[in-house]
Amino acid sequence: MNALITGGAGFIGSFLAETLLSCNHSVTVLDDLSTGRLENVRHLEGRPGFELVIGTILNEHLVDKLVERCDIIFHLAAAVGVELIVKKPVESLTTNIKGSEIVLDMAYRYRKKILITSTSEIYGKNVNGPLKEDNDRILGSPLKTRWSYSTAKAVDEMLAYVYWKEKGVPSVIVRLFNTVGPRQTGAYGMVMPRFISQAIDNKPITVYGSGKQSRCFIHVKDVVDTLIRLVDEPKAVGEVFNIGSQEEITIEQLAKEIIKITKSSSKIEYIPYHTAYEEGFEDMQRRVPDTTKINKLIGFKAKYTLAEIIKDIINYTKSEK
Repeated sequence: MNALITGGAGFIGSFLAETLLSCNHSVTVLDDLSTGRLENVRHLEGRPGFELVIGTILNEHLVDKLVERCDIIFHLAAAVGVELIVKKPVESLTTNIKGSEIVLDMAYRYRKKILITSTSEIYGKNVNGPLKEDNDRILGSPLKTRWSYSTAKAVDEMLAYVYWKEKGVPSVIVRLFNTVGPRQTGAYGMVMPRFISQAIDNKPITVYGSGKQSRCFIHVKDVVDTLIRLVDEPKAVGEVFNIGSQEEITIEQLAKEIIKITKSSSKIEYIPYHTAYEEGFEDMQRRVPDTTKINKLIGFKAKYTLAEIIKDIINYTKSEK
């Protein structure tokens, strides 16, 4: 197939492009390089079936042209990272909502299947768990920019769903829970690459808040394999799926584990949320996915353990220094 990956020069998108090419599919990557990097896909340039297009999903004419000639759309382009959302809320909302509407509209125009990546941020402050796809969303005030990303991705999901229900666009929605791995940058507040880089340099590991908030981290290769399997499954159309690991860890424990594995002399430094982000910042205290639904459909299970993930990122980070 000929796949179009929006945001394909990003962390997840580059691994998806690489995997699809290895399966002899053609891949067109569309990226404006706002958070994606040329370095992520440079090794793919020159390979048969690969094309890189520098541009934005807000360019309707460009998106129209690329969607017309593809068979499947993987819509990954988005403003991501808590730090970026807080610092540039207007740009983030525009990219995440208007951009997705444009891509979906072209998918409708040319009758193309589309997979849209959403986020565990959807669930907001819901600390129940593991979280199921139909659980309630609990969000703070709309005046707190922290929740703009969750709201924007919820609109994305709603758009994808109604384009399927009303217009027949075959859409699949996935909610990703803390995808990590090589090539991910800590520039926008991503915790894993930031901690590992700090530990390797023997610098203080900066934990925001109390560190008691817990997360589940999944390797990007597990995610990419799952995305490809989902678009091949007819029963996935019109549905939403959690994708994540069941291995829960607090951020404080994560910092300690990274120090241990790297044999670092780093100490943990706790930074209040209002210092790291903004006054009144609110965080999700627990984020654990229920993956029963996707397991029943395609037999999903995360293959990489947390220890394996950390070691993989450590090796990559050291090679880049």
